[in-house]
Amino acid sequence: MLCPRKCAADRLAGRLGFCGEGPNPRLAVATLHRGEEPPLCGSGGSGAVFFSGCTLKCSFCQNHGISRGGIGREVDVPELAGIFAALQRAGAENLNLVTGTHFLPAIIEALKRARAQGMSLPVLWNSSGYENEIGLNLIKTFTDVHLPDLKTLDTDLAARLFRAPDYPAAATAAILRMAAAGKPDFDANGMLVKGTIVRHLVLPGYLESTRRVLAWFAENLSGRALLSVMFQYLPLPGAAARRASDRPDDGGAAAGSRDGAAGLITPPGRTIEDTEYYSVIGMLEDLGIEDGFIQEPEHESIWLPDFERENPFPDDYSKVVWHWKHGFVGESASG
Repeated sequence: MLCPRKCAADRLAGRLGFCGEGPNPRLAVATLHRGEEPPLCGSGGSGAVFFSGCTLKCSFCQNHGISRGGIGREVDVPELAGIFAALQRAGAENLNLVTGTHFLPAIIEALKRARAQGMSLPVLWNSSGYENEIGLNLIKTFTDVHLPDLKTLDTDLAARLFRAPDYPAAATAAILRMAAAGKPDFDANGMLVKGTIVRHLVLPGYLESTRRVLAWFAENLSGRALLSVMFQYLPLPGAAARRASDRPDDGGAAAGSRDGAAGLITPPGRTIEDTEYYSVIGMLEDLGIEDGFIQEPEHESIWLPDFERENPFPDDYSKVVWHWKHGFVGESASG
């Protein structure tokens, strides 16, 4: 019952949730990540822990190797706490928990253990935005910064691309709860230590969906949160096959560009065009949104991680501390 799916899988009894995971945390990599927004990276990098499995099924997910591909290794609570501590020893500016909703009980126990052992990093809850009150109540006393996505407010698009027609309602309610914890606050070094950054990935060909998201942000979160607009969408090899293997959650058909896979919308097959980029910039200006971050359009695959590699990301942006194949890397096991 940790996410809006409420699939009620008794994972302690051996059943798997919708996320495809059991009760014990499984993760792919822990790394000093320098590809986040500037006030999250600083000089040391964000201590990102990439968990396996996901409560959504986005056929174009850039992390599909871990979200849906089964990559990752199961760890127990003491090892997870040790990974958190190793990130601090390696110089991480914060602890960045990426897509961990389905492992919340174990994550909280690991945070308690790590803090008892001296881990004092600010905690970032980095999620798809697909959260519910149960999960948010569990993590709220441990979280300093929230990094939710707001993918779309279009229920049909959410059903066809994310397998979650209730995503808009769930995500907006969750993000309002996150923002209620307090306005963004920075330390003397310009690092964000409290507050919410709402991330939105612009999808090629779906600018009206983006317009609705930006308008909602301007109306509900102006002055209360930061906005990060991302243009890094890339078509993925095999996305059509992953889409065809899924089943839509609402079972119905919808108008629009579809193939034969039960009416599921084909993920965009191209990157953002310059005209679309400047159109979104115009939307931000028209809505008066000034506080936040704008990513330049990305037409190369540097942000498509390969979690089979010891460093899934470009070396300039990532220094691995723990890897699912190798365990602790280099000096990370000491201390």
